[in-house]
Amino acid sequence: MTVGDKIKIIRTFRGMTQKQLAMEVGLENKGAENRIAQYEINYRAPKKELLDLISKALSVNPQNFYDHAPGSMEAFFHHLLWLEEEFTGVLNLFQMHRYPDSYNLYDNFVLYHDSDDWPPREPVGIYFDSLPVNDFLKEWLLRKQELKAKEITPEEYFEWKLNWPDTCDDCGKHEPSIPWRKDK
Repeated sequence: MTVGDKIKIIRTFRGMTQKQLAMEVGLENKGAENRIAQYEINYRAPKKELLDLISKALSVNPQNFYDHAPGSMEAFFHHLLWLEEEFTGVLNLFQMHRYPDSYNLYDNFVLYHDSDDWPPREPVGIYFDSLPVNDFLKEWLLRKQELKAKEITPEEYFEWKLNWPDTCDDCGKHEPSIPWRKDK
């Protein structure tokens, strides 16, 4: 989702017109609302200083529009929250509960096998109701399992990540367009 899309969604949610937002951030000249419209249709991109003013006028964290620390956990969380807005119903959360013997799904929580691989606190799971995302996650899980079982090296795993999706082989169903295993 673009910055302009977010500005429009939040402005509309706040019940503000483009003109009101323009006035609030100090764009008082004639046609100022047109600048807001241009931002919202992604014709123009506001600079960081203006995004800070827009954030304040809309009463939101500026990190909704740009990352203070790109790659940080907080930036990742904001991206997940906006993914939920953009793809309603695709991102789903569920609570897991310890169970000593097996995995089972009961209502809105999953019982998981209690082992040394699990954290001491009951984790929350996330899944995506999207075939492309699930295919990606399935292959990623396979690569992590191969790494843990020492079927691939840490270097091979990193090479797979660096060139994904060209290293994708659909969990071994075809040859990737960029080879990443050292032994092949």
